[in-house]
Amino acid sequence: MTGTTGAPGTPLHLAVALDGAGWHPAAWREAGARPGELLTAAYWAELVAEAERGLLDFVTFEDGLGLQSAAFHQPDDRTDQVRGSVDAVLLASHLAPLTTRIGLVPTTNVTHTEPFHLAIGIATLDHASKGRAGWRPQISSRAADAAHFGRRTTPRLTEEDVTDSELIAKRLCELFSEGAEVVEAARRLWDSWDDDAEIRDAATGRFIDRDKVHHIDFQGTNFSVKGPSITPRTPQGQPPVVSLAHASTPYEFAALSSDVVHVTPHDRAGTGAILAQVAEAVKRTGRDVTSRPLRTFADLLVLLDEKPGAAARRLARLDETAGAELTSDAEIFTGTPGELADLLLDRHSVGLDGFRLRPAALPHDLTAITRGLVPELQRRGAFRTEYESTTLRGHLRLPRPVGRYAKAG
Repeated sequence: MTGTTGAPGTPLHLAVALDGAGWHPAAWREAGARPGELLTAAYWAELVAEAERGLLDFVTFEDGLGLQSAAFHQPDDRTDQVRGSVDAVLLASHLAPLTTRIGLVPTTNVTHTEPFHLAIGIATLDHASKGRAGWRPQISSRAADAAHFGRRTTPRLTEEDVTDSELIAKRLCELFSEGAEVVEAARRLWDSWDDDAEIRDAATGRFIDRDKVHHIDFQGTNFSVKGPSITPRTPQGQPPVVSLAHASTPYEFAALSSDVVHVTPHDRAGTGAILAQVAEAVKRTGRDVTSRPLRTFADLLVLLDEKPGAAARRLARLDETAGAELTSDAEIFTGTPGELADLLLDRHSVGLDGFRLRPAALPHDLTAITRGLVPELQRRGAFRTEYESTTLRGHLRLPRPVGRYAKAG
């Protein structure tokens, strides 16, 4: 087990992954899509407001160091799919004061970005959102990304590599190890200010207690960080770290570094098998899930419509527009909100804590989640009817960690 079990009576968690016009490459050409607004703040604000109306735990924002491409491991020259995006952390920071309860989880690259900058960016988001920030660290799987920085090279994945998740993980193993060091450095920077380090006493002229602001002196394989952070400790202490994992090395990364891991089973049996692999990774790393629970979410790419068969027909139309059948690392679901509720509750009973749903087309499939799926789960007593917490850690039922440098008493 990884900290909770998806047994009846345990809370079901739901998140959505927002990306462009949706996760189907042809979604931007659908009626109702707004391709001219994809880079506007108002577009994203409306999507996240809708997700919050659905009482979802959090939303994730994709990011990258290069233009999107049909193949994740290398760039392409296609002009018939959405290309271009905005910075995920800056977007989440903009959305923070426009929302009140939903968690905001941007993706950032940890291979080419300085750990200090990553740590203070997420810490700032946690302050701006009053405790609703999360962080999805992502290694660089595309060798071409290194050319933007000119400081290093990274492994170039071959066409054979990308046929198997284990082959990919093997080729990128050193980057995952480095990524775990980046997360550890960030966590130490988040702890480098004690909770009560700020005094702000104008009468005495003392703004901080210098004994409660600490150097972290972190030494990684390829970098070092002296610290302290420039950003005081945040409302959550440490914003939750979220990772996506498809193979043994990423499972171990999650066991070492994450609070939430997204996995990609394609059926009930696969769900149990992956949960067993995650549990084994937790055991190998020696993680105590009693004090540091690891929440497990399954990703599903969803097309939802009220009428039976309508979602499958819509997928066929989208595929025809795209000129190719939709493929995904995650399971693709087409059906009604009720049918999806059946599937989620069945997989929840296998041991999953929750699900991150990837809407195929926006806003259609997002509103189908918030106005169709969520009410269906609520009718079954399986999902909250109001937010019970004001922080992302609270939504996920994760404890607030004690600062490691704070002196007891």
